Amino acid sequence: MEQPFVIVGGDAAGMSAASKAKREDPDRDVIVFEKGRWVSYAACGMPYYVKGEVEDLDDLVSLTPEQVVENRNIDLRTDHEVVAIDPESETVTVSADGEEFEQPYGDLLVATGAHAVEPPFDGMDLDGVFTIHDMDEADAIERYVTENMPETAAVVGGGYVGIEMAEALSERGATVHLYEMLPHVLRPFGEAVAEHVEDHLREQGVNLYLDTPVSGFKGEDAVAAVELEAETVPADIAIVGVGVAPNVELAENASIELGPTGAIATDEFGRTNYENVYAAGDCAEATNVVTGESDHVPLALTANRAGRAIGQTVTGTPTRVGEIAGTAIVKAFDLGAARTGIVDKEAAREAGFDPVSVTITDETRADYYPGAEELTATLLADRGTGKVLGGSVVGREGAKRIDTVATALHAEMTVTELQNLDLAYAPPFSPVWDPILTAAKVLGGKLE
Repeated sequence: MEQPFVIVGGDAAGMSAASKAKREDPDRDVIVFEKGRWVSYAACGMPYYVKGEVEDLDDLVSLTPEQVVENRNIDLRTDHEVVAIDPESETVTVSADGEEFEQPYGDLLVATGAHAVEPPFDGMDLDGVFTIHDMDEADAIERYVTENMPETAAVVGGGYVGIEMAEALSERGATVHLYEMLPHVLRPFGEAVAEHVEDHLREQGVNLYLDTPVSGFKGEDAVAAVELEAETVPADIAIVGVGVAPNVELAENASIELGPTGAIATDEFGRTNYENVYAAGDCAEATNVVTGESDHVPLALTANRAGRAIGQTVTGTPTRVGEIAGTAIVKAFDLGAARTGIVDKEAAREAGFDPVSVTITDETRADYYPGAEELTATLLADRGTGKVLGGSVVGREGAKRIDTVATALHAEMTVTELQNLDLAYAPPFSPVWDPILTAAKVLGGKLE
């Protein structure tokens, strides 16, 4: 009798793999071990729950444990933590209710996700100091805000989480101070996007501290202030969002190889160095479509897509997990900012390219049509081949246009081919020359 497909982790990659495997082979036993109580939830929606736009935390849950078991016939076991993997005996050791047991597997997926990085700040254990990476943390922040009505909020880190939480806490009535140790927020989005977002944050009343490392937090039992090198700034709540790191200890202890990024190394099918052990989601590497090298960009679509592919592979249809471009989009109050591929020239040079870039500002609709907004677009290409390397956009509308650039990357298009795309035009939606086409046209001129 075939051993079950065992999955460690019940969120995006894990549940996608379990669901697809069960659809493809209903007779295959599929067991999912999840150490917490939540499965299949929308982590990207948590700042909007804190903000109040999402009314109930359960609204972020795509599938309840009951639905997984009853509707999909998956053996889901919450509050079950896999504490060891033995690839030689093809078993996992599981801890639950104070006891341990071994579970054999035929195929294994490690989908252990990532965790919020906690810097070695003084005062991280004070009440009112939070990271935000899972549902329990989001619930705790929302309750703290509701119960304490903080007047001042400190947000440490100017990435996605920092920007979104600055908006959320501002909406809840707090004066927000955002601290970023680098010269700009949203570093992977490029300088043009960062400067637009920074100006807009200031317009919205956010106090920006750029090039400003945080030393720690002060308070008796609860946070009362943020300590900087030169001053101490009051804070009634603090959110630390300085990035995430892959959960790889379980894999590393089992001699499952890690890649150059520190995440689990995988091949094009999501396999690790053990043929029947796979990894996907925020704990695993993927191949960058621009460089062809291993990369680690923990995003929801990457996890869902890879999990689904692995679910097909283990049931007899080998399916590639797909390459990634690092395509991302973030809402910053009234602005949308998005990026894909390589945006930074220095990063492009390090990857072996000869980068050429342009930044243009154009309107999102015909200039005579009401509601037109400015959209700033940056495109980067390789001088030698003319291939598109990446881009970014920022504006009050139209940030999803980044998907056109992402498509060009996956199709390995040149700037000329991007410029010649037959995109839709009507005055309420775009000028005749879409801003992305205009950017490509200008960039093409620089390459001639």
